[in-house]
Amino acid sequence: MPTITLKIDVDTYRGSREGTPNLARLLSRHKAGATFLFSLGPDHTGWALRRAFRPGFFQKVSRTSVIEHYGLKTLMYGVLLPAPDIGKTCAQQMRSIAEAGFECGIHTWDHVLWQDNVRHRDATWTRRQMQKSAERFQTIFGTAATTHGAAGWQMNPAAFAGLDEQDFAYASDGRAPLNDDGSLLEPDAGPCRLAVGSALMRCVQMPTTLPTLDELLGRTIDGIEIDNQNIADHLLKLTKKPRDHVFTLHAELEGQKLAPIFEQLLTGWKAQGYSFSSMADYARTIDVATLPVRPLRWGELPGRSGDVVLT
Repeated sequence: MPTITLKIDVDTYRGSREGTPNLARLLSRHKAGATFLFSLGPDHTGWALRRAFRPGFFQKVSRTSVIEHYGLKTLMYGVLLPAPDIGKTCAQQMRSIAEAGFECGIHTWDHVLWQDNVRHRDATWTRRQMQKSAERFQTIFGTAATTHGAAGWQMNPAAFAGLDEQDFAYASDGRAPLNDDGSLLEPDAGPCRLAVGSALMRCVQMPTTLPTLDELLGRTIDGIEIDNQNIADHLLKLTKKPRDHVFTLHAELEGQKLAPIFEQLLTGWKAQGYSFSSMADYARTIDVATLPVRPLRWGELPGRSGDVVLT
């Protein structure tokens, strides 16, 4: 049976308090496994306004109704409002996700800080951010994290080395290259080991192989504008041919306004014969000895501004 691994990025204070419990209830109704990856430090979402100077930023904002999905208050954190400490204020919500049987892992310490800076920062800065995340996760859950998924699919060589230093066996820090319609550019995309310069990383990478909802909404693909009414059908076309996939969703989107679309996807994927797994479940099916080795590379994805890690 083909599997869709559900990887949930929790970026914000609001996503931790509201989106994660909503998603946990929805997933439980469908008996679907999933992995929640938490931002564990301050919510500086307001700092993301600096991205306004990047090519394609305003186009994405206009397509995906950022204020509607994230809320004006969230967009003021770190600018006009103090940045709430997510790990301190939402620890019980996070623990309740683990108590409900879902795998929990690390997304980042400070989402905006990592996403906007890590690619060009040095090893000392990178390891400090990762250590903060590891210590906070241990404090909240009483155990070390077993998996990681980078904020904004942004990493650097020291970050990948840090995964090995912290003994992560598997992670999902990059994306598979996509065609304009969201189909896979490289049909053999999937789990791999990453070569970073001359170093072969031990940590298995499980790239996201499907486009995210915010990358599709509002775009015109094959002459059709993708909206809330047809986006689920478009994604289901991409999964019509059975194969394992990793799908990234967001607590702030699918856990709130876009929850009905996500439920359509769950129902449609079940009808296509898919089961749903956490990253841990998926990792147990992988034969590490036979995995391909792929180099660290960067590239753009349709519907997303800026480069991301491609694996």
